Amino acid sequence: MSFPRYPAYKPTGVEWLGEVPEHWDILPLKRRSRLLTEKTECRDNPVALENIEGWTGRFIETDTEFQGEGIAFESGDILFGKLRPYLAKAYLAAISGQAVGDFHVIHPLGGLNSRFLQLALLTRELIDLVNGSTFGAKMPRASWDFLGSLPLCMPPLDEQHAIASFLDRETAKIDALIAEQQCLIELLQEKSQAVISHAVTKGLNPNAPMKDSVVEWLGEVPEHWQVLPVRRCLEVRNNLRTPIDVATRLEMEGDYPYYGPTGILSYIDRYMVEGEHFLIGEDGDHFLKFERLSMSLITDGQFNVNNHAHLLRGGPSCLTKWGALIFEHRDLAPWLIKQGVGRYKLRKERLMEIPMAIPPLEEQKQIIEFVDAQRGRVIRVCEECTEMIAVLQERRSALISAAVTGQIDVRGLVEAEAGEQ
Repeated sequence: MSFPRYPAYKPTGVEWLGEVPEHWDILPLKRRSRLLTEKTECRDNPVALENIEGWTGRFIETDTEFQGEGIAFESGDILFGKLRPYLAKAYLAAISGQAVGDFHVIHPLGGLNSRFLQLALLTRELIDLVNGSTFGAKMPRASWDFLGSLPLCMPPLDEQHAIASFLDRETAKIDALIAEQQCLIELLQEKSQAVISHAVTKGLNPNAPMKDSVVEWLGEVPEHWQVLPVRRCLEVRNNLRTPIDVATRLEMEGDYPYYGPTGILSYIDRYMVEGEHFLIGEDGDHFLKFERLSMSLITDGQFNVNNHAHLLRGGPSCLTKWGALIFEHRDLAPWLIKQGVGRYKLRKERLMEIPMAIPPLEEQKQIIEFVDAQRGRVIRVCEECTEMIAVLQERRSALISAAVTGQIDVRGLVEAEAGEQ
C-alpha cells in the first residue's frame, strides 16, 4: 500500500532526517523534555531492562525481584535503555513506578505526545546514531548529553496524535502477522518433536507387535527391541587425559570448537577429544535445565570439552547418534542429585543406570535417517517463516520511520478510519 506525502517540504540540514514537512519544527529532544533523576525507595511497579522488548517497547513480565533504589517515573514518561542502546528498548509508562538500572527516564513537556516520542526514539536511524555514540567497551552506554541533543521532528500536537494513532493501528496488523509466523514455527517444532519422540520410542512400523518396557516414561516398545541401561549400551568417558595447558589453550580455541555443559565457552579445565561423541551436561544452576531443555549435543572431529560435561559414544549395540536421540529433550530430573541451594548434578553412576530403548543397529540407522529428513523439512519451512518475520519487522521499522519523520502524510488516513467507525 502506498501512502500520500505532504504538499510541501523543507530541508533540515540534518543528514539522517533529510527533508521534512514545511510546517514541522526540528528541535533537540531536551527542548521538549526533561531528564528525571530523582531516586525513590518505592518498590511499586519496578521496571528493568529485561522487562522491555526491543524495538516494540512492550512490557514483559518476569519473576525477578529487584533491589536498590530506582528512578521514580509517572504515567506518560519514557524509559530509554541507555545500556547497549542497539537493543532499542524504549518503554512508555502506563502507571507510576521505579526505573531500575540503566535508563534515561524522560518526561515529555507540553507540546510533545508521549507515544509519538516513544516511536521517534525507536526509529532505526536514531538508534544507530545513539549506538555509535556510546562509551565503555564491555558495557556500552549512551549519554543524555548526546541523546538530549539529537534533533527530532516536532509536528503540531494534533498531528503527533494522528501519527501515533495511525502507527498503533498499522503496527498492530504487522505484529499480528509476525505472531502468526512465530506461532507456526512453534507448532511445527512441537509437531516435529512429537513425531521424532514417537519414532525413537515406538519405531517406524505402526503394525509392529509391542511389549511393556517396564519403564514408566517409555511405555510400550516394539517387541524385538531391548531395554538396557546406559552402561550396557554406551561408553561414558569421564577419565580423559590431562587438560590442555594454558600455553596452548588460546591456540586451540581458534582452531577447534569448544563445548561445555551447555555448549557455552568457558575457561574451566578443558580436554582435547577426537571422533564422534555426544555430550550431556553434568551440573547446572537450575532444575529446569535438566527437566525441560535438550541436554544432548552431537559432535564430530577434533574439539575441546569442558570437564563438567559427560562425554558419550556408541558401543556394539548402540550408535552414537541413537544415544544422542534418546537423550534429546529427555527429562533427566529423576536421576539428579541435589548439590547445595538451587544446584543439581547428574553423576556418572546415576547416568549409567538410565534405561534406553535399543532397536537392532539397522533399524537405528533407518530411524536416524527418518529423523534427519523430518528435521530437514521443518528447518526449511521454519527458515521461510523466519525470513517472512524479518521482512515484516523491516516493514514495521520503515513505516514508523516514515511516519515520524513526515515522509508520509497520515492525517487523512486517520480521519477516514475515524469516520468509518
